[in-house]
Amino acid sequence: MAAAFTRRRVLAIGAAAAGLSLLPHRLLRAEGVPVRVWRGVALGADASLTIAHPDPAEADRLIALSLEEVSRLERVFSLYRADSALCRLNRDGRLEAPPTDLVRLLAQAAAFGRNTGGAFDPTVQPLWQLYAGHFTRPGADPAGPPAGAVRAARALVDVRALRVEPDRIAFGAKGMAVTLNGIAQGYITDRVTERLKAEGMEHVLVDMGELRALGHHPSGRPWTVGLADPADPDRTITTLELADGALATTGGYGTRFDAAGRFTHLFDPASGACAAHWQAVTVQAPDATTADALSTALSVVPEDRVPAILAAHPGVTARFTHPDGRILRLPA
Repeated sequence: MAAAFTRRRVLAIGAAAAGLSLLPHRLLRAEGVPVRVWRGVALGADASLTIAHPDPAEADRLIALSLEEVSRLERVFSLYRADSALCRLNRDGRLEAPPTDLVRLLAQAAAFGRNTGGAFDPTVQPLWQLYAGHFTRPGADPAGPPAGAVRAARALVDVRALRVEPDRIAFGAKGMAVTLNGIAQGYITDRVTERLKAEGMEHVLVDMGELRALGHHPSGRPWTVGLADPADPDRTITTLELADGALATTGGYGTRFDAAGRFTHLFDPASGACAAHWQAVTVQAPDATTADALSTALSVVPEDRVPAILAAHPGVTARFTHPDGRILRLPA
């Protein structure tokens, strides 16, 4: 099996530019302003919190409060905890008295599906299971799963067959399953940001798999975010500024099923094939849920479909890296 299933982060806080260091739970100073930084993992992705606060003890309390929220939401959305609400839904095909957050996020996911012409679809989990199962078998055909198996898995992909009600969630067909990996990190980032805002925080950078800035850097300038090179994700290729907004990047290189990188986690819901239109897509949006979902959706569509999707989401900008390295920014 290729070393394919590690979810690489494609964004990193520009520590040098911001005057910060991403170290676990350490008190730093950004141009005289005390800053508390925590780093860990959320939903399998690298995560961090950067909080500007004059009282270290209060900053620690806010970090603990944020991590409690993350833990609560992981019990809802995780695909790797057998007791999570999402795992129980996928196992049983239905879920009675579902958590409010699951109902809310699935409703948002369905809306993104409609507004992207089906490019975003949380019911692609059967395709993930098919490709992951194929490439983990010894002697797997490097050409990928058989066409018939892809068609069968694709037949289970349709968010319109997902019935979401406040008191019950159910699949319309046996064998359906949901993944929220293309939107849940953004949702958790938003919930943590809102929790900190309710506590009176004004200068925060939250990264729970995707990034959202509350206010500016405590110096008064925007937060600085480093963007990884899709060809070498350990290298920062450029920096972007972020203030009172969110940013998310999706790239097929983040999770590869095969060593050659021909097959990745970016599935075209319409065909069941792995999309390869772009090396990476970075989206800036007012909130992290939107940035996360749209970076996922735009990653699986060709260039001619991009303008209509962006037109349906005012206030969103996107940066596309072509397979040959060329950069496209839209709106231009």
